[in-house]
Amino acid sequence: MTQIPETDLDTNGATDAEGAQAPPSALKWLTDRLADSTAFIFVALLAMILVFTVLRPDAFATVNNLRNIAIAASILLVLSIGQTFVIGTAGIDISVGSMLVFSGVVASLAMAEVGGGQGWASVGVGVAVSLLAGGFWGMVNGLLVTKVKLPPLIVTLGTFGGVLGLAKVLTGGINLRTVPNELVNTLGIGRAFGVVPWLVILALVLTAIFGVVLRYTRFGRYTLAIGSNEEAARRVGIDVDLHLLKVYTLSGLLAGVAGIMNLARFTNTTIQGHDTDNLQSIAAVVIGGTSLFGGIATMFGTLVGVFIPTTLQNGFVILRIQPFWQEVAVGAVLILAVYVDQLKRRARNRL
Repeated sequence: MTQIPETDLDTNGATDAEGAQAPPSALKWLTDRLADSTAFIFVALLAMILVFTVLRPDAFATVNNLRNIAIAASILLVLSIGQTFVIGTAGIDISVGSMLVFSGVVASLAMAEVGGGQGWASVGVGVAVSLLAGGFWGMVNGLLVTKVKLPPLIVTLGTFGGVLGLAKVLTGGINLRTVPNELVNTLGIGRAFGVVPWLVILALVLTAIFGVVLRYTRFGRYTLAIGSNEEAARRVGIDVDLHLLKVYTLSGLLAGVAGIMNLARFTNTTIQGHDTDNLQSIAAVVIGGTSLFGGIATMFGTLVGVFIPTTLQNGFVILRIQPFWQEVAVGAVLILAVYVDQLKRRARNRL
């Protein structure tokens, strides 16, 4: 499509009497300033860190506390990687927390059957089972979306409840604690060079890998093409159903990775501790600049967005503010991020 030079148009697409560009409206000025939403949210994160540092410099801006924030963000970051691809296709996955729990449960049960729940053989079996479990439920989501043609919201809402229910059936609602010491001592509490936790390193490596996939590979281009216009993607030869199946399976696989990370960190399945993972992962992705309407996604933005709820929670605890306010704040920021995304879409549509 031929692009008309901006100098020939005013903000409403009409020329003035002398052909010069009319002064931009206040709304267009605002949307232009927010055009790079990743940069905007990065500045907001830095401002948040600065505020908490000024209020409690003795407690917030310490090496140990910043390390704790990074560790707390690592599991959410892995979930949000898969969520970025799903939302990039204009879909949504609210079952990631349940898939994490289920993967951890079946991994713990499997590890208990190998070597008495200890040893590297037990760890290997647990990792494999967790990945298979997460990938299986992700594939189920994908098949229901592509073959049965159910809306992603309804499909993942169903698996959100059903998968978590199965995890409770398998455990009787009681947390399992069969986690090999080898897994806990390395991935759970181990640090590279005694400084950087392995949980953080794993999350950052996966973010970098899938950031490259999203931006520079055919898989990433197909993801955004489907999110921009699914019918147009079909007409240019993209197998949309197959690709969506891969995307939802990927989200499940990464939930399986997060399940192992969760076991390593907490040494149990924490069945009741992931009710808000779906909200937090969606919020992190959208706040980071990925469009909830599909077609636009950024992995670096997701990385930045993940630290918003994590930093808020940590700062509120240090300031002795009720942690419930963190959920209120994240919900408000999510609504604001979607509103800003709508402003940008309207501005692009007027061009």
